[in-house]
Amino acid sequence: SVNGVARLHTEILKNQELKDFYEMMPEKFNNKTNGITQRRFLLHANPLLADWVTEHIGDEWITDLPQISKMKIYADDEKAQQEFMNIKYRNKVRLADYILEHNGIVVDPRSIFDVQVKRLHEYKRQLLNILHVMYLYNELKEHPDMEFYPRTFIFGAKAAAGYRNAKLTIKLINSVADVINNDESLGGKLKVVFIENYRVSNAEIIFAASDVSEQISTASKEASGTGNMKFMLNGAVTLGTSDGANVEIHELVGDDNIFIFGAKSEEVIAHYEKADYVAKDIYEKDAMVKEAVDFITSKELLTIGHEENLVRLQKEILNKDWFMTLLDFRSYVEAKEKAYKAYEDRSAFAEMMIVNIAKAGYFSSDRTIAEYNRDIWKV
Repeated sequence: SVNGVARLHTEILKNQELKDFYEMMPEKFNNKTNGITQRRFLLHANPLLADWVTEHIGDEWITDLPQISKMKIYADDEKAQQEFMNIKYRNKVRLADYILEHNGIVVDPRSIFDVQVKRLHEYKRQLLNILHVMYLYNELKEHPDMEFYPRTFIFGAKAAAGYRNAKLTIKLINSVADVINNDESLGGKLKVVFIENYRVSNAEIIFAASDVSEQISTASKEASGTGNMKFMLNGAVTLGTSDGANVEIHELVGDDNIFIFGAKSEEVIAHYEKADYVAKDIYEKDAMVKEAVDFITSKELLTIGHEENLVRLQKEILNKDWFMTLLDFRSYVEAKEKAYKAYEDRSAFAEMMIVNIAKAGYFSSDRTIAEYNRDIWKV
């Protein structure tokens, strides 16, 4: 038996990676979309929200997550929205306290918590996220009076021991954080935090507090993702590419409750096949992209960072950019602005968050394991 771990992943295996095998033995291929355990990532990790859900629909969701769909009727209920946003705020205060204790950084729990926590890998594109942060910083410096809802960008990741580019990205994120967090002229409108020693125990605190869930891998590269499901179950709204299980999340929550951007998997695969993607062309044609990429070797970062490493990373983007960061940059910036604008209507955003929780039932590992047992293990 051969299975992918999200529907898109299974289709790529059948049509690309294992195409010859699929043509010979199609009956051996099946899909098993990943799942997560609600007992850890909601019941244990977010007791405030878990208790609130149980008060409204009973506790059957604990062993039968599709039951959580009953929360959908509360999505547009004003009282429920206020209760939910109060829980979200208390969880944001909890995370802000953790950040102050472990990082020494003061963050505003009333700001938008925009979060990307996962393994550090080029295809997951933490670089795309920090390029956008650098772009925002430049915009605020050039237009200090612009209307700007405060934003806190939270990263958490570990790099493999010998993965040079991943380590350079971590260093870049921390250097950008040093510049932004120590710039008093921003008036606290922008903060950047890199959570140290990211692991499940602090992830539990992070998922519960998140407003925006960053799932921005190069389309066709993420097999499934499970962090996207953990964020969703805790009410964060996904901002992501059409990749991995994001595709199934999108189908479940609908266009109005997710922010999708970037090239589709077939476009990305076509670029690889034709070898026609040239990052430098985008850099030279798009002033927004150029401004962000140039900041990597700006005087602000060179003062803090290691010049050789910063130059190396910048060259890597301009001369290679294997995971097409610059291809999606403009689309990413536009999607993020749309998400931040949506957040300002607190009632509407609360509705989006509750819809995400209500639609998370499919992503239980109970369902995934039952499917493996039914179709493959047969025990």
